Amino acid sequence: MPMAQFSRSRAASRLLQNAGMSDFRKLKVWQKAHAMALHAHTTARRIRGQELVALRSQIVRSAMSVPANIVEGRNQRGDPAFARYLRISIGSAAELEYHLITARDVGAISPSDYLSLYTEISEVRMMLHGLVRNLERSGKQTAHSR
Repeated sequence: MPMAQFSRSRAASRLLQNAGMSDFRKLKVWQKAHAMALHAHTTARRIRGQELVALRSQIVRSAMSVPANIVEGRNQRGDPAFARYLRISIGSAAELEYHLITARDVGAISPSDYLSLYTEISEVRMMLHGLVRNLERSGKQTAHSR
């Protein structure tokens, strides 16, 4: 296994280390996603104008969906169900990215606010992808050992 792949696998394993099935708060990916959602909410609250109400709402909704799906998935039975919810979180992060691009392009948020949130979204998405890969890998190993 290449060293980069091994490191990512170990990092994903650490995300689950010492986390009880329902204790999502211990997951580093949830902690980062929660912080990102709070940051997006704070940024969206500064968006003014009646014509931007829908955009502001979509930013908040998609941002809150990322950690919420981690929580919901963590409380499912088994890794395949958890991985499914993590994929939904990845989709919500992509949706948030699009809404932030739109907000930046219409001048509703500053380029620096966009860049700061984009950096957080990218980090959360990488962590989510790594955790999904780890869960899929462990599921395949379990299936092969039967």
